[in-house]
Amino acid sequence: MEHNEIVRQAKDAGVKLVSFFWCDNGGIIRGKSTHISGLESRLSSGIGVTTAMQAMGDMDQLQIVEGMGPAGEFRLIPDTDTFTILPYAPKRALMLCDSITMSRRPWEACPRGFLKRMLDKAEAMGLTFQVAMEPEWYLTRKEGDDFVPCDESLDNSSVGMTFAQDVVDDVIEALEAQGIGIEQYHTELGHGQHELSIRHAPALRAADNHLIYRETVRNVAYRHGLFASFAPKPFPEQAGNGCHIHFSAWDKDGETNLFFDANDEQNLSELAYHFIGGIMEHLPGLVALTCPSMNSYRRLSPGSWSTAFTCYGADNREAALRIPSLFWGSEMASTNLEFRPADSSSNPYIALGGVIAAGLDGVERKIMPNEEQRVDMDPTLLTQEELESRGIRRLPQSLPEATRALEEDATLTGAMGKMLADSYLTIRRVDWEIFSQQDAEFEIRNHIYKY
Repeated sequence: MEHNEIVRQAKDAGVKLVSFFWCDNGGIIRGKSTHISGLESRLSSGIGVTTAMQAMGDMDQLQIVEGMGPAGEFRLIPDTDTFTILPYAPKRALMLCDSITMSRRPWEACPRGFLKRMLDKAEAMGLTFQVAMEPEWYLTRKEGDDFVPCDESLDNSSVGMTFAQDVVDDVIEALEAQGIGIEQYHTELGHGQHELSIRHAPALRAADNHLIYRETVRNVAYRHGLFASFAPKPFPEQAGNGCHIHFSAWDKDGETNLFFDANDEQNLSELAYHFIGGIMEHLPGLVALTCPSMNSYRRLSPGSWSTAFTCYGADNREAALRIPSLFWGSEMASTNLEFRPADSSSNPYIALGGVIAAGLDGVERKIMPNEEQRVDMDPTLLTQEELESRGIRRLPQSLPEATRALEEDATLTGAMGKMLADSYLTIRRVDWEIFSQQDAEFEIRNHIYKY
């Protein structure tokens, strides 16, 4: 959208503040805002932010990372295609941003830039991606200092839909007003837990949409006197919140789904199998990008449908990579893969960039997945001997274990680039240091607030 059109729309709508948002290494949505009087110049010059912000720990403790200190800044340059007037706060608007150096070049530590680099690499290989992120979240209310689920309804219960209908209807209306299409809605297993899935989109836009989605749900809930949380495990006794990543690879014109092959038993192409092979090979380190918080590892456990093993399978919701069944009448268009060990404590640009980097490595090296890792049952029912003989391992069981796996994965860290990888690993380590010294109540309370 042209700059003058953005300014005109904002002024006509009575907007007073426009927020420039980015997502940091801890998955926190942060931003700075400009008054409408300065919007036109800020669209070109951006807003300055200290480089230290990308070295900020999850509890706002500044870490020592080369190139991220008190000297120096990057500029938030808005992507004008993301401009939206906020239906839940009509005097405000937002845009999502790229981080640019003072020499007007992409900053190496920009998470959105990382995803863009992976998409450029894919495009050079003749691939474009359609992606849908599928987040779960709790509606809670505060009782004193405690957060409690807003109801005690059951999974897929119409009673739960009734309790939350005013909030959910307003969320749907707000998302639609921001150009985000709705797919399905149902209550989830946890008390007060919901899943509202949205339409797939080109990969970068899908990651942008996830941040807009999080902001919308939280703000609408707050206007109803409730608190929405996307934390991976806000209530230890209840189901966790995942954010499954559905993705498919298409030709450069977006006309042909390159993951589809009608002659294959699973309707998957060789390209899709190579993508699976790459993801399975890099899965331990990849989890540090898609499940990056201390709280994530309360969710990743056997038998909880959150996935806990390095396996894949057709419509297997206990597998790390699920091959979904196809829609009748639109088999080619509906072919996709679902990456399941992911949650909304992740930065969507980093998580999706990592998934694509792993898959592209499989394509480049023609890695075929281990057929023995394909399972059509709950892997927890396999004996330890069966798991070992089939090469099926537990996913990392703690944040330090996942962080070490990422640090040892030269493909993933190389794709991220040194500055982004170094700062990201530093934040993961300090996250562990902070929360491992506190009790579970401290961890859970702070994650509810953060996400």
